[in-house]
Amino acid sequence: MSRQRTQKPKHPMGVRAHAAQNLAPVLSQQGSLSGEIPEGIAARDQGLYRALCFGVCRALPQLEAVAAKLLKSPFKQRDQDIHALLLVGLYQLFHMRIPTHAAVGETAGGARELNKEWATRVINGCLRRADRERDTLLAEVEKTPAAAHWHPQWLLTRLEKAWPDQWREITAANNMPGPMTLRVNRAHQSRADWLERLEGAGLAARACAFSDDGLTLETPCDVEQLPGFQDGDVSVQDEAAQLAAALLLKDLDGRATPLRLLDACSAPGGKSAHLLECAPDSAVTALDSDAHRLERVRETLARLKLSATLEAADATTNDWWDGTPFDGILLDAPCSGTGVIRRHPDIKALRRDEDIAELAALQARLLEAQWQRLAPGGRLLYATCSVLPEENAEQIAAFLGRTPDARACPITADWGQSAGEGRQLMPTPDGHDGFFYALLEKSTA
Repeated sequence: MSRQRTQKPKHPMGVRAHAAQNLAPVLSQQGSLSGEIPEGIAARDQGLYRALCFGVCRALPQLEAVAAKLLKSPFKQRDQDIHALLLVGLYQLFHMRIPTHAAVGETAGGARELNKEWATRVINGCLRRADRERDTLLAEVEKTPAAAHWHPQWLLTRLEKAWPDQWREITAANNMPGPMTLRVNRAHQSRADWLERLEGAGLAARACAFSDDGLTLETPCDVEQLPGFQDGDVSVQDEAAQLAAALLLKDLDGRATPLRLLDACSAPGGKSAHLLECAPDSAVTALDSDAHRLERVRETLARLKLSATLEAADATTNDWWDGTPFDGILLDAPCSGTGVIRRHPDIKALRRDEDIAELAALQARLLEAQWQRLAPGGRLLYATCSVLPEENAEQIAAFLGRTPDARACPITADWGQSAGEGRQLMPTPDGHDGFFYALLEKSTA
């Protein structure tokens, strides 16, 4: 049986066709959104490329609803790149300051660049109608909550049930790009000293409200512009994620060094690195089931000139463990990511309602496994970047109910809000992501 060969483009691909290629696997649920810039996109167009890819995913429920009204019938599965191209055009017309003639003409021309000449007329006609009937189309589709709030209906239903007084603020924050927040390496210099260096480089930032090591840039920039980035003086990390190290280490200070610490789901390595920056004499094991992702941990630690034991293994098994218990364990569990949608807007396309129960079951298995590895008197910090109770407060309540030697340690903080035995942060415009923390201690009896 002969294989169908992929046609080489007959025309050089422009930024809109490249964006459609990136988005097509997301729409087909065959892959996540890639932040890498494809070859052939000029430096002047790279910002537009990112804006198109991430913007389409943010506004996806609205754009899909409009596309359904414009098309007589859906595109075939093999033409998901053309469907993505239509969404790229709609996003430009509705949400970007791009001249109409460019949004329509350049986008329609992208079909030719994708070797689908037949779609040029379809895209052109749909976009011209969308421009003419913009107000009517938007008013019609936004009668449905999903299109109005740019979130899939299943997620809106869950958010409204869990947070009846806050779900609108949560979705609004999810629909905005998150700020660029940095973590200053306290082992190299103080936050105040590095802020002076940053200002000397012509970059403005403000101190984070809750993380002692955090700074938020007024305007995002390339990491190469950050003073001392390659020397490990600073890292990119959201403020909510920066809270983990202090929470886990706070009441372990009095123990004999070196502390044995486990970061059970460690990639890409930011929290492992922060633990080592805060407790440089500790012995950290960074565990991750994905060997490829574990390489990112290795790269992160190398840039920061830090050392940890790296283990590529399933965190629910003991094949890798030498049997010596850990004083502290950070379990940043796989989750729905509903607190970081603004940074990963493809979650709106890729996540499904039924995923939540599957994730909660995995989280429960991970909790059980890590508890076996915790020393008596040790502490486990459970964390997710979710805002759903099934993964957070309800997960911890169920674990405590079946684990007699576990108790919850109160988290007294001026951030977030009480959520069962833990603390919940919501995504905040110009501030931190959505996160949940619960701190558990193992009985010595």
